Amino acid sequence: MSGTLNKVMLIGHLGDEVKMHYFDGGGCVGRFPLATNETYTNRQTNERVTNTEWHNIVVRNKAAEICEKYLSKGDRIYVEGRIKTRKWQDENGNERYSTEIQCTDFTFLTTKSESERPSGDFQNKPSAPKQDSQVSEPMIDDDNDDLPF
Repeated sequence: MSGTLNKVMLIGHLGDEVKMHYFDGGGCVGRFPLATNETYTNRQTNERVTNTEWHNIVVRNKAAEICEKYLSKGDRIYVEGRIKTRKWQDENGNERYSTEIQCTDFTFLTTKSESERPSGDFQNKPSAPKQDSQVSEPMIDDDNDDLPF
């Protein structure tokens, strides 16, 4: 083992639609922003504070096509991948950096239509789309949503 690890696991909501870019050789890349929230109570004011962190997600080829087909703004998703920082020059010649999450695995958790449905309607819940065997289903305990991490 090399002694290093670059692994990211996120659960969040899509901030926009999946933007696709197709290449001449047949490959493609999908990009979308993912919002994660941290909520805590300010001890001095006893006020609940929510901080939102935005992550740039990059997914490739068949996985990108699946995300484009089934995901839309507001959907909840589990993303697993690694952090990658790219260096580039803007139109003024200044060096810029972009930090992205290169997605290696994902699981759809809810769709926008499910999150908009009244909480009592559980019988007609649509099943999640069938995904490739390499996409795993993590065990998630939704009872801990108010934890500060």
